[in-house]
Amino acid sequence: MFRDLTDGPLGYAPPWEAWPLATRLDALRRGRPRIAWLYETPDTSTFRYRCLNPTATLAATRPDIGAAWFGLDDLPALMDEVSGLHALVICRVRYDARLARLVTRAKAAGVRVLFDCDDLVFDIGYIHLILDTLDQDVGNRDVWDDWYAHVGRKETLARLCDGGITTNRFIADRLGRIVANGLESVGIVPNYFDREQEEASRALLAAKRARGFRGDGRVTIGYFSGSPTHNRDFAVAAPALARLLAADPAVDLRVVGFLDSTGPLRHLASRVEIIPLQDYINLQRVIAEVEINIAPLQDNSFTNCKSELKFFEAAAVGTWTVATPTYTFRHAIRDGETGLLARADQWDDALAASVARVRDPERYAPVAEAAAAEVYARYGWDRQTACIEAALGL
Repeated sequence: MFRDLTDGPLGYAPPWEAWPLATRLDALRRGRPRIAWLYETPDTSTFRYRCLNPTATLAATRPDIGAAWFGLDDLPALMDEVSGLHALVICRVRYDARLARLVTRAKAAGVRVLFDCDDLVFDIGYIHLILDTLDQDVGNRDVWDDWYAHVGRKETLARLCDGGITTNRFIADRLGRIVANGLESVGIVPNYFDREQEEASRALLAAKRARGFRGDGRVTIGYFSGSPTHNRDFAVAAPALARLLAADPAVDLRVVGFLDSTGPLRHLASRVEIIPLQDYINLQRVIAEVEINIAPLQDNSFTNCKSELKFFEAAAVGTWTVATPTYTFRHAIRDGETGLLARADQWDDALAASVARVRDPERYAPVAEAAAAEVYARYGWDRQTACIEAALGL
């Protein structure tokens, strides 16, 4: 564990609070072409990655472009502006009459309408798989009703859109079957850091570097669940984790976020630290404090659509990752060089090898530095302008 990398929690304020509607309208009107992103209600997860980050990137790197995000509460203002847009990006919004009117007005004005989604939640054909993967109560009719309404309304809206934007080619293939103009109309913009997150991560990496990547003598493995629906994902690695902790008394586990049960680790509770879900700045701090980050996943069409953010957010702070070799992790991680890929039957060996690596700073430091350099180059907040422009057809 890397203790006291900072003097307590890092300062945080919701970034959208700095962008009242009047400020966003000014940003939209100041240049051309004009692009608007629409999300239901700002939050620290999908909204930040898919709406806030692109507008901030364009504001900094292409100030000649008008770019702004809107929530459903801002729909009256957006309706007044939509006819002057080059593109309208609708991110994970559920269909209703207001959205139908917005899309109709946009198309009547020749505006390109795009559906952005970074999860496979826009095709009702995958609902049974989603419920199984997320460990939902499939015997409860209300669960089915809720999910069919949730996904079906998004699919209805996506089918009205000319094209789409998503995070990788695997999910793009599926989104291309839904949007009007097929796969060729789907652009790729990865999830990536925002400026504040990147600055905090660089400072945390520098603090570990200053210590020569030497912790306090104990190795801590981190699992950062993010939502309360990862029981079956964690179960992929839990037996191997339990065996490792039983065999090695100098290894601990940190769980951040939601997890209904630690399963076979219950009898090792004294060495399992559970801490609450963090804001995304302090999440980087608690990731930086551990040597190893794990990202176990079930391997199916739903999980292969997920982005690689659990890898790049850990690599940015010098934390080694062991992950299931899903589509995105295979493409993001150089196996054995910037992280380790482990299939379901390989977690014992992968965890043992990773613990041995991070215990030796001479082996740990070079791979941590290499992984960090790669993710800053690939997922940096100011490195995405070209792919955003391409996805928008600019």
